[in-house]
Amino acid sequence: MATVMKMRWEGVTRDQYDQARKVVSWETDVPKGAIHHVAWFTDGGINVIDLWDSAADFNTFVESRLMPGVQEVGIQGEPQVELHEAHAVFAPREK
Repeated sequence: MATVMKMRWEGVTRDQYDQARKVVSWETDVPKGAIHHVAWFTDGGINVIDLWDSAADFNTFVESRLMPGVQEVGIQGEPQVELHEAHAVFAPREK
């Protein structure tokens, strides 16, 4: 079953996130196992919910692409990340 990734990263701005999108290029060079990504901002930080084929796919993306890109952009600190096995996935617009 798929893996849900929930992230909160304090201090990340919209501009930093948009820079990371360009540098890491996850939207144009889709990482193996990536299914869905949603990001929003609240109370001085970014929140992200992703759906991945597996935790291993997410961890490979983080190590090989996300963290090097985040460092290049200058994002500080560490995110709070939770990984959970999805119980059910419903994505009616994806078909």
